[in-house]
Amino acid sequence: MDTTDAWDTDRTPTAARAAGTGPVVGLAASCHPVPAVAVTGLVTGSAVAAGHTAAGCALVAGAVLTGQLSVGWCNDAFDAARDAAAGRHGKPVAAGTVRPRTVWIAAWAALALCVPLSLAAGPLAGTVHLAGVAAAWAYDLWWKATVWSWLPYAVGFASLPAFVTLGLPGGPWPAWWVVAAAALLGAGAHLADTLPDIAADLAVGVRGLPHRLGAPAVRRVLPAVLVAATAVLTLGPPGPPSAPGTTALATAALTTLTGSTLAHRHPGAPFAAAVLVAGVDVALLLVEGAVTG
Repeated sequence: MDTTDAWDTDRTPTAARAAGTGPVVGLAASCHPVPAVAVTGLVTGSAVAAGHTAAGCALVAGAVLTGQLSVGWCNDAFDAARDAAAGRHGKPVAAGTVRPRTVWIAAWAALALCVPLSLAAGPLAGTVHLAGVAAAWAYDLWWKATVWSWLPYAVGFASLPAFVTLGLPGGPWPAWWVVAAAALLGAGAHLADTLPDIAADLAVGVRGLPHRLGAPAVRRVLPAVLVAATAVLTLGPPGPPSAPGTTALATAALTTLTGSTLAHRHPGAPFAAAVLVAGVDVALLLVEGAVTG
């Protein structure tokens, strides 16, 4: 899963400070620490909901965190020249605070750690997670500038619940509605994280799906995609929707609409809304415990 553009470090106080500090702080900011921690926390919460032991949850957290770190560093190292051309000097690599070579080394080191940590959960679980990480790297290196830019996000997010459940005893697959909801969240995250940078990206030749749709269309489509994710999670299980599911759906709708409404004044609001919706969905899984089919 790739969340790096969504949390471009030049939009955070951490990066703004890191741009004028030493390489160690610059390297830390280049990994996109906020999304890395957020995604790790959400997936670890899913592991708790699925019934992992404490050791299993720690293993999931370690694999996901190293994967996210590798993707964040890959993103900043690869985009250094493009970010500088777009005037994103709050990013440590583009600002020259830390060398691209250093960030590349960190990215490959994190990926090297991610491989054994992922496979320790089981061969199939590890392979699924690594496929999601590979999709995120593919986004960073190429797919972000194509009409298929949403696909690595969908694949990356969808791989996470599978990684969680396949690592359980017996290796059960996650319920279809959990995977579908995760994929929709991924697609929504891509729309949300690209929205503030559409004009700057177009100026340096990046033309992913959101860029082709245009900002007004993205603001209209985004709430529908994120609400659809929670709707699938609420309506997918057999039987009528539960009270927690109905509450989650209403909360997701209000959150996404608020994020889109605030987008003009607060560029990061849509992606913040996407993260909150993901948190609502994980909370729903914790309450209902319906991760596997």
